[in-house]
Amino acid sequence: MALNKLNAALEKNLADLRSTGRDKGAEMVIKKVKKAEGKFGPRYILEGFGEQEFIKMNANSYLGMSMHPEVIAAEEQAAHKYGVGPGAVRFISGTYDLHIALENKLARFHQREAAMIFSSAYVTSLGVIYPLTTAETVVISDELNHNCIIQALRLSRPAAKMIYKHNNMNELEARLHEAVGQGRRCLVITDGIFSMRGDYSPLHELTGICAKFNDKFDEGVITIADDSHGVGAFGRTGRGTEEHTGARVDILIGTLGKAFGVNGGYVVASQTVITYLRESAPMYIYSNPITCSEAAAALQVLEILDTKEGLQRLEHLAAMTKKFEDGLKELGFETIEGPHPVVPLMIRDTAETTKLVKYLTRNGVLGTGLNFPVVPKGDEEIRFQVNADHTEADIDIVLEILKKYKKS
Repeated sequence: MALNKLNAALEKNLADLRSTGRDKGAEMVIKKVKKAEGKFGPRYILEGFGEQEFIKMNANSYLGMSMHPEVIAAEEQAAHKYGVGPGAVRFISGTYDLHIALENKLARFHQREAAMIFSSAYVTSLGVIYPLTTAETVVISDELNHNCIIQALRLSRPAAKMIYKHNNMNELEARLHEAVGQGRRCLVITDGIFSMRGDYSPLHELTGICAKFNDKFDEGVITIADDSHGVGAFGRTGRGTEEHTGARVDILIGTLGKAFGVNGGYVVASQTVITYLRESAPMYIYSNPITCSEAAAALQVLEILDTKEGLQRLEHLAAMTKKFEDGLKELGFETIEGPHPVVPLMIRDTAETTKLVKYLTRNGVLGTGLNFPVVPKGDEEIRFQVNADHTEADIDIVLEILKKYKKS
């Protein structure tokens, strides 16, 4: 069988990943979640670890909404009313009133004309960048943009692709000078929050620089930000990097699957852009939408976020983030400071990163070890992610475990 030959070739590839420490290994399987109790947040029980309880410091669910009783109730009620799946892609028979309601609410949340939901945040970036990139489009991208943007550029095949050093606005301006005359349209693409580091794009500077070059392209300079890690977790009211920097990009990509704790991705922009994407994005046209129950859950999260409770969750999240970051620094660990709840512990060595991750796991803490090629060589780290359902006691426990490791 031909598959035997393919298996042999792939086993060599896998052996190379394992020998260099670049393999991700078997996925941990969560078999039970214990709800928050007393002064402690949720605890997780994993297959293969008996009844040992784990503090989850590697979740994107920044607001801690996935276990919120009102969110669960909204999802359950919608499932009973509409069933558990949409049944088809939207242009055939898959659009429900809850999909429309969610898109309208997302547009209002970000003060845009229109919104459009996708099956995931990853495919949202693909589904936005690919249709907007023509044979006469120049694309300029931050060097540390997420893999979804990198893959979108590979798929899109623009007239020219340029990369600027991470958050270096002088380099961005230089790339724009180079781009003049190479295309009718220019897309400048950045993450809002950079997910491996927790730092953010200076959107106020970026949009100002791009505005200076808008008239030099027949179809303008269009700014696109994927703020999947920012929306819901960043800014005073959770509007993300735009709110924090006081700027607005032309096209904003977000997710329902991180701070909102549900599933799916979305884009907000002008009505014309959204209408065009509905007609041209294959990732939207040929994929089922999120379920009605997921849409209902996301709608409920948006309702909560704009209440006193939502603001309190954001304030608590910021306080726990600072407590953890300050604690790391006091222990002598290197981190990248910033207000976003991604808190990287910089190790800068693959073997040491793997060693510390194993130590944390043995002691009931889940953190994500990031090694090359996920991050550049020399930037190996453990990415911790603070959530609003972490308590002061939880943070103290994690810091004490790290303190013992430091002394060992």
